[in-house]
Formats: sequence, C-alpha cells, structure tokens
Amino acid sequence: MNKRKYAGEEVDVVIVGAGAAGGVLAKELSEAGMSVVVLDAGPFRDPQKDFASDELAMKRLGWQDTRIVDGSDPLTMGHNNSGRGIGGGTVHFTAVFLRFHDADFKAKTIDGVADDWPIEYADLEPYYARIEKEIAVSGPKHFPWGNYQGPYPYPEREPLSPNAYMFMNGCEKLGITSSVAPLAILSAPFEGRPPCINRGFCNQGCMPDAKFSTLIVHIPKAIKAGAEVLADCMVTQVLMGKDGRATGVAFVHDGRTYEQKAKVVIVSAFVVESPRLLLNSANAQFPDGLANSSGMVGKSIMVHSSQDVYAKFNEEIRLYKGTPVLATTQEFYRTDPRNGFVRGYTLHSHGARPVEFASGISKAQGGPVWGERFRETMLNYNHYGRVTLVGEVLPNPANRVTLTDEKDEYGVPRAKVTFGYGDNDRKLIDHAVGNMSAILEAAGGKVEYVIPDTAHMMGGCRMGNDPESSVVNSYGQTHDIPNLFVCDASMFVTSGAGNPTNTVMSLALRTADYIKEKAKKLELSGSV
Repeated sequence: MNKRKYAGEEVDVVIVGAGAAGGVLAKELSEAGMSVVVLDAGPFRDPQKDFASDELAMKRLGWQDTRIVDGSDPLTMGHNNSGRGIGGGTVHFTAVFLRFHDADFKAKTIDGVADDWPIEYADLEPYYARIEKEIAVSGPKHFPWGNYQGPYPYPEREPLSPNAYMFMNGCEKLGITSSVAPLAILSAPFEGRPPCINRGFCNQGCMPDAKFSTLIVHIPKAIKAGAEVLADCMVTQVLMGKDGRATGVAFVHDGRTYEQKAKVVIVSAFVVESPRLLLNSANAQFPDGLANSSGMVGKSIMVHSSQDVYAKFNEEIRLYKGTPVLATTQEFYRTDPRNGFVRGYTLHSHGARPVEFASGISKAQGGPVWGERFRETMLNYNHYGRVTLVGEVLPNPANRVTLTDEKDEYGVPRAKVTFGYGDNDRKLIDHAVGNMSAILEAAGGKVEYVIPDTAHMMGGCRMGNDPESSVVNSYGQTHDIPNLFVCDASMFVTSGAGNPTNTVMSLALRTADYIKEKAKKLELSGSV
C-alpha cells in the first residue's frame, strides 16, 4: 500500500470498484490528468498465475460474501451475477457484447410500462462505438437486429461450437433468424493479446487474455496514466462534510481502517454493494442514506430471467467445446401484441462445463434430480444441448436491496436482496421456454430439463430527471450531493432484453466525458 495518499492528501477522484464501469472511469479520468485512486474489495489477480480451468476453484471470482435473500423468487447470489476483485464481473462474464435497442429506453412511451430513461439510444450510440473499437469487439458483418447492424471492429469468431451450429440449425428449420453473437473476445491479435483458441473457460477467467476484462485492458492503462489501484480494500462508508458534499471514503485493509480524501467520489460497486454503501453512509444530515431523498436507493432492482433448456441428442454435442455463447437470436426482442405480454427477450446457444451442467439439472423445474437419473444424465453429458434466455424483467419498487441487523467482518450491515417476478415476467418466461424447446426439438433433440435461473443484476440507483423519483441524473451524478456519483448497472431504469455490459461501459464513458468537461471549466471542486 502506498501510504502517501493516506497521510491526508486529497485526490481529484476516488472510485469504489474496479469492474466494467470503474475500470473505464479510472482510465479515462487518469489519462485526462486527474489524480485517481481506485479501491476494490477483492484481489489483484494475474490471469496466468491465478486463473485455472477449474469450475469449483474459480467460483472465488464472484462475490461470495453472505447476502440475505428474500421475496417470492429469491435470487441465487454469487458467481453468476457479481464479481469480486480487480476487473469485477468482466473477469468471468461470457463476453456477449450487445447494444440495447432504441425501444429499451422508451418502455413507458412504447408499451405503457415501467419508465422511460432520461436518455435515448442516440445519446449512447457514440459511446457504444468507442467502447467496441477500444476493445476490438468481434462480430458479424451484418447483425440483423437493433439500431446498429454492423460491421464490428473485428470479424466474427469461427469456427463455432457444435452447440451453436445445433442452435442455428434449429432456428433455420423454424424460420427464425439467428446470427453469430458479438463478443468482447478477440478473433485476431490486438494490442499484444492473442485471438481466442476456444478453451471454453470464459466464466473461469481467460488465461490467454483473449477475452476482454477491465483487469487486463482499462486498469493497466489507468495505472500507466498515474492512477493508484488498490486491491483488498473494502470501502465501508462515504465520508461527508458539513457543507453536504462528499469528502472521500473510509475503507478497511488488513484489518485497519483508512480514509481517502477526494474532490469527487464515484461509487461503481454494482447493484447490491452500491446501494448498501449509500445506505450505510447515513448521517444526521442524510438519515435515510446518502442520495436517498427520493427513497429510491436500493429500490427497483432487476435481473434478467435466464432459464436454461437442455435437450438430449442422439449425436454428441459436447457442451464444453468453444466459447460459451457463439450464436444468438433477437427475433423475440420487441413487444408482439399476439403474445399477451409486453417487451421481449434474446435467446443464446450456451455451452456448459460439467459442474455447471450438474448444478443446473439438480435444480430442474418439477423437482430436484438425483440418484440414478442424475447419474445417467451425467454419463450422457456429451449428448446434451442447451439454449439460454435473456428475458426482460420489469422494475418493481418491492424488489430491493436493504440493510439487515447482521453485520459482516468489516462492521457493515449485510445486504438483504428481495426479489419476485411479476405477472408479465412469468408470461414472458413461459413464451421463451416454449420457443427454446421448439428450437432444440427442431434440431433433433428431446427436451428433458428446464432450469429456472437469473443473471445480470441492474437497478437500485436509477437515473432520471426528477429528483423525487430517481437517485442520479443521466450522468450518474446524484441529485442530492453534487460531487457524489453512482456509475454502474444500478443506474439502469429498465433491464432491456440483452446482455448489459456494453451499456454499462458506454454509460461510464459518457460519465467520464461529463466529469472531464466539468473539470475543464474549473468546476471540479465547485458544482460537479
């Protein structure tokens, strides 16, 4: 640890969390000449030394600390929805890199549900383009859906996996358009990194560095530009001055508490930890938590419904082969009045390693699978194919993050995560499972297992123009405290129907530009 900063020296910016958003912010602001300190609760890993093709060991890449779950559909927390360590969830995500569609920002206007975002697709389009170019996203020359239809900076990945070919074959027989998926995984060398060799352990950390993460891209560039990136530092409180402005953060490292002073504080700790930190930072001036005059901190969290459908084939599929997601369809992305529900979903062909497969079928719809049936299924692992859902879930204020009376090792109240599906969400899931099953059967499989699951947490510190119904403005600047920002997936107003990482990073890039512009106008210590 560099003790210089902890002797009381104030920096321009302190960032809490080094994931998809925090990494982008650290690079952009440090390269603009600002003094930046980044604090992350987890370790600073070396992909060549600390990653392994081992599903069980690499679960530690996820946030494993205890969280209390509640609600009619309690969430499974951990590796599947949040990271711990430099790079955050980008270290172990599947790297599917989709843009949101214009309709994702206008749910209220188009379908009369949820709320519109305070921005439109056009506001994010240049940032999508910059991020995709910066990390060399690989994708098809023509992507059939959405506002941007290619070409991507790098050509699509090939060859595809057997599961992807199976999926595309099933889609073709049903007249459903499918495509190779855009991926933040290299199809050719880039900035000293090699192309993907289809090891298939993307969710366990990419040892060759073919898959993007902020650990290997943005954080090294931030450090080169002068940022200090400090691992194993659990931030416990945002510190406040008597003038109602943030003055820095308190954090714990090796059992000792430190303070980092800063002109600007940016919380990029993700959907559970960002609201938890704001709520735990309550004081006499902000008794309900920081930035919470609206009462919306922690409320309206969302996930994507992520049901898996497994089918058994006579021929071998070998789900372990290749990058997990190599083919996709967004034919069901938008509202279809014939369906009886609004909004839509994306379907992916999705590989599975053996432990993931075993864990999934043990929780299959209709009751647990165990004993002889479980053993027989595992022996036939190579003959199963899989399709996965990314379904939009509508925001509900009852789905929320709150604090419990139980405290963790740092003295911070544990988070309680309450979640339940709404009627529209359930109808969407049923429709999607029907289409997933039809695709697998058209390809020659026999559907045997439907696995309830969720992924991609969003919301909890929603953006908006009205301070009475939102936590931050469209740049992540909190309405209540002008030099306190929240910039991560918790800003989302709705969940969309596609993987969110591209949108998270594009929002962070937009926020970085906003802060840089304010700094140019000498407003960094004033009205930012």
